[in-house]
Amino acid sequence: MMAFFNQENEEIAKEIVSRYPVARSALIPLLHLAQEQEGWITKPAMEQIAELTDTTSVEVLGTGTFYEMFKFHPVGKYLIKVCTNISCQLLGADELFEHVKTVLDIEEGSTTKDGLFTFEEAECVAACTEAPCFTVNYRYFHRATPELFDEVVVDLKAGVSPLSKGCADDQGVMPEHGTLSRFRQQIPESRSAGIKHPEEIKGPPSWIEEVV
Repeated sequence: MMAFFNQENEEIAKEIVSRYPVARSALIPLLHLAQEQEGWITKPAMEQIAELTDTTSVEVLGTGTFYEMFKFHPVGKYLIKVCTNISCQLLGADELFEHVKTVLDIEEGSTTKDGLFTFEEAECVAACTEAPCFTVNYRYFHRATPELFDEVVVDLKAGVSPLSKGCADDQGVMPEHGTLSRFRQQIPESRSAGIKHPEEIKGPPSWIEEVV
């Protein structure tokens, strides 16, 4: 079987698996790693993840399809989602939804011909107090208007990060789809609980200091 992960990510994948006493516990972080590399979860990715976790491709698929954020088909560089739940709907989400379709010239669930944007409806993005809301690669834009959406699209097409217009006034770079974090977790050896099976652990982790 041809490996899916590139050399760097294969090393990361093995390190992730080594954190767990049961290899299958690494399924979700490995799915994230695969999606970060390719933008979506491919069949070769599922096969290698199954091999690394001593499971089957069917089990990998069954785990991944439970979660909305994992995509098993190609998506654009930027995944745009408009919330249409009741709070957003009452404050203009329907109009925003139709505006996005018009501006991108695609239907919901489709990707633009240049592969830049994929547009999806979101049932809820847990931002009811800031409705209406849309996200780009899971970065939030609150109290959204058609004008705000237009500005974000112009920025993305120009290669400019629109995150400063988002809810956190973030000055960082908009990551491509699949990148959930800018920082990868690193566990110092001194804080590691080891890889013992949970049933073998009789006390608190060694790094927890007793409070006197």
